[in-house]
Amino acid sequence: MTQLLKLTSRGLYCDAGDFYIDPWAPVERAVVTHAHSDHARSGHKKYLAAKEGEHIFRLRLGGEPEFDFVEFGERRHLNGVTLSLHPAGHMTGSAQVRIERRGEVCVVSGDYKLQSDPTTRMFEPIRCETFVTESTFGLPIFHWQPSDSVFGEINAWWSANKAVGKPTVLYGYSVGKAQRLLASVDPDIGPIFGHGAIINACAAYRACGVSLPEVRSVQSAASKYNLRGALVVAPPSAHGTPWIRRFDNAATGMASGWMRVRGIRRRRAMDRGFTISDHVDWLGMLDTIRATEAGRVWVTHGYTSQVVDYLRQLGYDAKELITQFRGEVVDDADASDHAVTIAK
Repeated sequence: MTQLLKLTSRGLYCDAGDFYIDPWAPVERAVVTHAHSDHARSGHKKYLAAKEGEHIFRLRLGGEPEFDFVEFGERRHLNGVTLSLHPAGHMTGSAQVRIERRGEVCVVSGDYKLQSDPTTRMFEPIRCETFVTESTFGLPIFHWQPSDSVFGEINAWWSANKAVGKPTVLYGYSVGKAQRLLASVDPDIGPIFGHGAIINACAAYRACGVSLPEVRSVQSAASKYNLRGALVVAPPSAHGTPWIRRFDNAATGMASGWMRVRGIRRRRAMDRGFTISDHVDWLGMLDTIRATEAGRVWVTHGYTSQVVDYLRQLGYDAKELITQFRGEVVDDADASDHAVTIAK
């Protein structure tokens, strides 16, 4: 096991540099890959993160912590360890953490994806000896179609709903996924509304320089606007609540990588499921590992054991890295049935 990184009860730790990466318990210095709440935890004394996501981090963590925001590629030297952040493509400001000491390079990818996304920079593969990869969708069943094709389907669905006077409710996580949806749909089809949590996150995204269409508050919709033909973007937690009942006869859809699995689509009781994920798919994960030229691969949150077994068959020194992060969480029994399709 590399001497640069080790797993502790507080999180992944670089002893030589005296910092943690995405720790889940309070620490003195935390290097944070992105602003989702399972990675950007409160309670640390000092935070280092990518400047492109500054306003999203401040939304998540408030103004009290001591922040150090750095540009992508900017190098910091901590006790003989060289640290830099590089685009991960997961969401605005998401970063991979590259650390180097005495010629040894380790890269912690955080959450990442390879698909194009107007709200974030593209992922950049980095050569290293040790690569830490997520495996949220680390099974062969998970294969993403081109983004343009899927958003074409969403636009066509919204247009068809508008033609018959139905509101269109599209569910996606409030920070990251929702903004990607808003930046990618065709705003000329009709007015767009958002749940309050999404409105707040959109303000942070705009402050980070991300271009988004006008998104009206749902709270003002009932008295001022006709919602028939409108698109309403909401977090999945709003489904089945009194909040959603204000949209009479609405067509509902979910945007998630889990929509690739038929059983999960059926249990979510949505009219439509669109396979859009902010995580890497199976083939993208394998391509990324090859691109890093790493000999050691640590696999975290997701289908870790299946991915590790497969990588070992390919000759990698692969290990499971068991953390408190699971990525997108779902009842994934249907997906697990496909684990046996990994080639031996």
